[in-house]
Amino acid sequence: MAQQTPGRRCIRAFISGFFVAVPVTVTVLDKLAYVARVEGASMQPFLNPDVGGQCDVVLLNRWSVRNYQVQRGDIVSVVSPKNPKQKIIKRVIGLEGDFIRTLGYKNQYVRVPDGHFWIEGDHRGHSLDSNSFGPVSVGLLHGRASHIIWPPNRWQRIKPSLPPNREPLNAEEEDE
Repeated sequence: MAQQTPGRRCIRAFISGFFVAVPVTVTVLDKLAYVARVEGASMQPFLNPDVGGQCDVVLLNRWSVRNYQVQRGDIVSVVSPKNPKQKIIKRVIGLEGDFIRTLGYKNQYVRVPDGHFWIEGDHRGHSLDSNSFGPVSVGLLHGRASHIIWPPNRWQRIKPSLPPNREPLNAEEEDE
């Protein structure tokens, strides 16, 4: 039996490592988390605050939404109800059962149906969100933004928060 040269052993090790690393990486990205670039002005001023500047990059936590559990104020990535090939990033305003005062939807008030949530961009008037297409099915939920990771001067953990005057109409009763 002929001996393998060091170069051939190195190539074999690389190839076998590659066939292990790729499935592990795909699984991690699919099940745990991945990074996404936030484009557009719909989440200004919280995301992409510098108009015309660098886009924020966020860490999207997929593990935390595996049971479709989100809370009001979370920033989430969902498959767009208008274009299934596109993912959009918006803030959760209301959960199933909440009564929402809409901002230009066909009805002034909406009860969020079971298995749905209400999402809005922070930059009113510059966002295609639930005020355009209504409540969103939790089945379209893709991930929850947990950190801003780029640019470095904006690195921070993203904590749930609701914009002023966007609480569901029945939220006060639940807190009591």
